[in-house]
Amino acid sequence: MEFKKFLAKIDREVPTDLEVHLICDNYSTHKTPAIQTWLDRHPRFHMHHTPTYSSWLNQVERWFGFLTDQMLRRASHRSVTALETDIRAWIEQWNNNPRPFLWTKTAQDILDSLASYCRRISGAGH
Repeated sequence: MEFKKFLAKIDREVPTDLEVHLICDNYSTHKTPAIQTWLDRHPRFHMHHTPTYSSWLNQVERWFGFLTDQMLRRASHRSVTALETDIRAWIEQWNNNPRPFLWTKTAQDILDSLASYCRRISGAGH
């Protein structure tokens, strides 16, 4: 229901003469019958789904993982302002030496790894 509330908020706040394009991952919440019914009644909304396990959203999540691992996990802050200051400083440091996310495995490497895993668990009683 939260996603439906989100759509309704966008619908209220975006001028009615504009088309709305949403880029979402393949999370099932975005594809329920209730959401599809809502979208059918709001034809200016266009959903675009990213490929499973290969989305840029996964890269954004990984970046937040770096932030968490490198700064937040062991940090202690006495106020929201102090937390925000530290996060902004970390982002500035990151941006001074940005490191692009690169896929390091080929599709064949991934398929070989998956095949090896499947052989290991085959008949394991799972």
